[in-house]
Amino acid sequence: MQYLMAIDAGTGSIRAVIFDTLGNQISVAQKEWTHLEEAGVANSMSFDCETNWGLACGCIRESLQKANLKGEDIIALSATSMREGIVLYDADGMELWAVANVDARASHEVKYLKENFVGIEEEFYALSGQTFALGAIPRILWLKNNKPEIYERVAKISMIGDWILARLSGVIATDPSNGGTTGIFSLANRDWHVEMCKRVGLKDDIFPACYEVGTLLGSVSEKASDETGLSMQTKVVLGGGDVGLGSVGLGVVEIGQVAILGGSFWQQVVNISSDTLPPKDMAIRVNPHAVPNLSQAEGITFFSGLIMRWFRDAFCETEKLEAEKRGIDTYEVLEEKASKIPVGSHGIIPIFSDSMKYGKWYHAAPSFLNLSLDPQICNRASMFRSLQENACIVSGINLEKIRAFTGVQIDEIVFAGGASRGKLWSQILADVTGCRVKIPRVTEATALGTAMAAGVGVGIYDSLSHAAKELVVWEKEFIPNMEYFVKYQEIKERWRRAYEVQLKLVDDNITTSMWKAPGL
Repeated sequence: MQYLMAIDAGTGSIRAVIFDTLGNQISVAQKEWTHLEEAGVANSMSFDCETNWGLACGCIRESLQKANLKGEDIIALSATSMREGIVLYDADGMELWAVANVDARASHEVKYLKENFVGIEEEFYALSGQTFALGAIPRILWLKNNKPEIYERVAKISMIGDWILARLSGVIATDPSNGGTTGIFSLANRDWHVEMCKRVGLKDDIFPACYEVGTLLGSVSEKASDETGLSMQTKVVLGGGDVGLGSVGLGVVEIGQVAILGGSFWQQVVNISSDTLPPKDMAIRVNPHAVPNLSQAEGITFFSGLIMRWFRDAFCETEKLEAEKRGIDTYEVLEEKASKIPVGSHGIIPIFSDSMKYGKWYHAAPSFLNLSLDPQICNRASMFRSLQENACIVSGINLEKIRAFTGVQIDEIVFAGGASRGKLWSQILADVTGCRVKIPRVTEATALGTAMAAGVGVGIYDSLSHAAKELVVWEKEFIPNMEYFVKYQEIKERWRRAYEVQLKLVDDNITTSMWKAPGL
């Protein structure tokens, strides 16, 4: 039997997942990581290459050990990552500087670009589907302005998944689904658009080759073999962005198909043709898909998974102890209790992520509204359920915005990622959206899509689309309760009005935004 490895560098953790060539998950190893604010740099989120490479190597070794496999049993591997996070290298391919996806240090640079190049963000968005909020241009400009000695040495740029593959093979390259999220890109051509950097006075010669997902890059180097336990015969194959490959792992490879990826962030994606122009109001993001000739209209719900982790760790010690005693996951205990709470969670209104407003995006201060002093009504179970409902409500609003832009009628959603393991959460998603919700057998769809990319690179599969249609197997289906759907429409409108008020508190400097795009 041959095996494929997927390395998934998410916002909150790094994972190594091994699959057989039939798409069966064999083992997984995961380590949480943290991206720290750089001293003296407000709103920064630095990516520590050395520490995080150590965690990645640990995951690779542990996944092999759990599967009782040797390095030579892995015929090929690929990597995926949080998009937008970038790594800059010197001429020798050594990392100089790196930031994670929601690094927001470049506020001054975004303002500078908007004020000194009037209309340029709108112009670049029409080409790339990206705004400056999470793009690479303001961050590179920040580096030029604040650390010119590092900027002058920059010779290459890549995304974080590409960095993992570079560490393994020595080859720096990128693909459209990840590289496109820099914003220095053409949706139509699926390649870098380096003239954007010329326009704003940045280096335009730092861009590596951009290949389609599944391109063979090389083999594991001797150094990487020593560090990871992988064989030097293991092939290294170009991967892509987490959402694009996650969609592949869900079988979402054709125009009009819809997926929600429920991880640290939640992404709502709808497949469209790559020649579709982004919407003029800049409300929704458009990215290149991992599948050639397709793009994806995308909504994002900030921090949904990370908020659940925070709630679990901050308030649910009792449920943790119960879960340990019963030998199950803490979230399973919380869902059991939350399932007894009625629709609407006794009126609790969570204020965390706003719906997507890509052109001018910021969030209110994290809070719960409408709490009760009655412990039978306001408790961990009701607050937990309210968070599940809220993630689904915000996702539903984002899908409505995508429907308005694309004209795609949505009646079925493929749901995956860690959140889809929750039976209650999956049912709430169906009830909130009024759509049938399908869950794949392998819920770690991003890792499966990445393994498919590895298989394409060594000829096991003809293409990503063929692999997806062959390997994706459905586990469950949730049918919406239309009575609850009607109730959730009322709850959604109440949430919208409450959120507007909470944003006003941020505008008046009374509360602090959970996250604010640079330049706002």
